[in-house]
Amino acid sequence: MASTLKINTLTGVTTAGSIAVTGEGNSTTTNLQQGLAKQWIHLNGTGTIAIVDSFNTTSITDDGTGEYTITIANDMANIGYSKTSTGAQNNSFGPQIVKVDYGRTSNNYSAPTVTAYKIQNLLASNADGIDTQYLNATAHGDLA
Repeated sequence: MASTLKINTLTGVTTAGSIAVTGEGNSTTTNLQQGLAKQWIHLNGTGTIAIVDSFNTTSITDDGTGEYTITIANDMANIGYSKTSTGAQNNSFGPQIVKVDYGRTSNNYSAPTVTAYKIQNLLASNADGIDTQYLNATAHGDLA
């Protein structure tokens, strides 16, 4: 018999924000809070850049062709958080590469802060920056 559970808040018994979920095979557990994305964004990086949809994102900045800074609304706990980004263009530019925490002008590592990180979209064929219509970025880690 199927059942439905309707609640507004989940709270751990030992630690309020820590809830263990039993994984596949019933042999391991995952901390629910640790597995959630703490920030994400879907943006249009062409023309006048715009946030299409987001969570825990304050703003985006156009730093040059194919380069953007994502500003996080609620700070991360430290700079060791994980960032992932993807991009796509609905045209004939060909394959693209999206880098996280790199600056286009120097092509060197640009350290994230607890409040922001950079993403850069490049053409795979010659590594030139390119503005992209569909960009997505996600951050996982601990909030401050």
